[in-house]
Amino acid sequence: MKKFHDSTLRILTAIKAVPPGRVSSYRDIAHAAGLPNGARQVARILHSLGEQENLPWHRIIKADGHIALEAGNGRELQISLLRAEGVKVSRSGTVDMERYAGNR
Repeated sequence: MKKFHDSTLRILTAIKAVPPGRVSSYRDIAHAAGLPNGARQVARILHSLGEQENLPWHRIIKADGHIALEAGNGRELQISLLRAEGVKVSRSGTVDMERYAGNR
């Protein structure tokens, strides 16, 4: 892994810890990384390093269970990837966090 700031490494580790068939929220990833107010930092890291670090970006959603991405901007792909892992996603793009949360 490249040389990253300690908080970035903690976020990367927390994201990679979400197993297939599970989801986590931006907020919960931030908490797991020791950054209670770091949800936006998680989003920035997913956006900037997702592909480069081979992150399971599709497993990270809003704390209320909704997909954050908008239609035509990756939403359909994220839903497809989650469903392929066995996560039930409603028509409105919502996941049952009680059932599928992977690191709460």
